[in-house]
Amino acid sequence: MTRIALLDGGMGQELLKRSSRPPSPLWSAQVMLDEPAIVEDVHLAYIEAGARIITLSAYTATPERLARDADASLFEPLQRAAIAAAERARARSGRQVRIAGCLPPLVASYLADVAPDDETALATYRRIVTMQADAVDLFLCETMPSVRLARAAATAAVESGKPVWLSLTITDDTSATLRSGEPLGDALAQLGDCGAQAFLLNCSKPEAIDAAWPVMARQDRPVGAYANGFTSIETLKPGGTVASLEARHDLGPEQYAAFAMNWVRNGARVVGGCCEVGPAHIAELARQLAQAGLEITGEP
Repeated sequence: MTRIALLDGGMGQELLKRSSRPPSPLWSAQVMLDEPAIVEDVHLAYIEAGARIITLSAYTATPERLARDADASLFEPLQRAAIAAAERARARSGRQVRIAGCLPPLVASYLADVAPDDETALATYRRIVTMQADAVDLFLCETMPSVRLARAAATAAVESGKPVWLSLTITDDTSATLRSGEPLGDALAQLGDCGAQAFLLNCSKPEAIDAAWPVMARQDRPVGAYANGFTSIETLKPGGTVASLEARHDLGPEQYAAFAMNWVRNGARVVGGCCEVGPAHIAELARQLAQAGLEITGEP
């Protein structure tokens, strides 16, 4: 029986749907500060939907973002809070679930040119890895917009001795290029020696992932994807809020699962969801995976 690792869905947008407060530049980290119980509840919702891997809600809790949008001293408290929320949700579920550490873009999603220099990026990722390593089962370097930032994140994660999955974000124009403009095939070739056990695509339109899939299918390790449900990401700027982003109305649970199942039929061994892909989407994907006779697990 083929094993499929099922990730959770998007955290930040789901938190905002459940929060009583307006979006802030800190996004998911703001909810962690103001309403931490919601974070735990969302983790649990994904587990109950069928996810076998939940990712720490620490995407915007980087030193660079906190220094710009709040207070850099919040870094360690927010990292600890993210770990505690995931651990409590797993304990409440009573299920065998893996926790993934979160190594995100350090300054802003999608924009490769705002990332710190290589030395600074590596130092920051090492700080994050140090905070998370004892609590996680693997590291997910996600929404990486460039080879340079992906290598820094993967280098720090590999030093932990934990498995590392590297996920790149690609442009939505179906050209199979990273947000930096680097061709996906070239990027994966350059990252072949980075130590990642799996290569993924995330936080891109599912149609863009479809177009890039022939490149992913040629890789020499497990591959996968978890798309977003935004109409466009063009209005999101560093230090801005997600209030400017709009969810698609043509990507409900069944429609999203159809995309993901197509990736699975073409070799994906890791699937899940990103922004605007919620627990109902993951539940439908889990249902379709089981219906297809596939084994849903926490590793490919």
